[in-house]
Amino acid sequence: MTDEADERTRELARHHAAVRDRLEAAIAAAGRSPGSVELLVVTKFFPADDVRRLIHLGVREFGESREPEASRKLAELGDRPAGTVFDMIGTVQSKKAGTVAGWARTVHSVDRDKLVDALSRGATAALDAGARTDPLGVLLQVSLDGDPHRGGVLVEDLPELANRVVAEPGLTLRGLMVIAPLDGTADRWMARTAEIREGFLRDHPEADELSAGMSGDLEAAVAHGSTCVRVGTAIMGPRPLISH
Repeated sequence: MTDEADERTRELARHHAAVRDRLEAAIAAAGRSPGSVELLVVTKFFPADDVRRLIHLGVREFGESREPEASRKLAELGDRPAGTVFDMIGTVQSKKAGTVAGWARTVHSVDRDKLVDALSRGATAALDAGARTDPLGVLLQVSLDGDPHRGGVLVEDLPELANRVVAEPGLTLRGLMVIAPLDGTADRWMARTAEIREGFLRDHPEADELSAGMSGDLEAAVAHGSTCVRVGTAIMGPRPLISH
């Protein structure tokens, strides 16, 4: 490995450790149990070599947001240590749902019936073909501000979509995902998320995962019940000029 590659590994190690420290401090401040929040390292736009370095450092949970970039990266990585998982955190086009269902542990961005149907077909086919051994996890992306351009299901439509997922073969409803809008404070939006989640859990107590919080607002998310923070920039650094 070249000196440049070694330096990149050291850089990733420093950044990952710093975010881990932040996360552990946030968990402690919220009075929650150590290890109760997953750190999903978002590797979109970064090459497979960086994912390989992170795996070498012991990281096992990754998030990707673009297909076919994710499929190309996974093919380049080849065999991976047991327990290495990739989640889809970005918008999924229905026509690409079948491919995503072949590699994703969980899709965080489900917000419409058409996508539920497409993911169910893809996951069922992948299970039948032996491409996956477990149902595809589904997190419903909730719109906190009602802006349709930002993605997410409206709060009033959440029960119907949740029931749709539960009824579809090949899928498991795991919980909710949010992206805090830019206007207002992170604490305000995460408090609103906690309110929505409380009502949601009354009908679906088993779907208790909450994907909330990124590089800039993970502390607020953890304080309000997040079980998975999605961190890219704080670990990976600025997006490369040429995407991979």
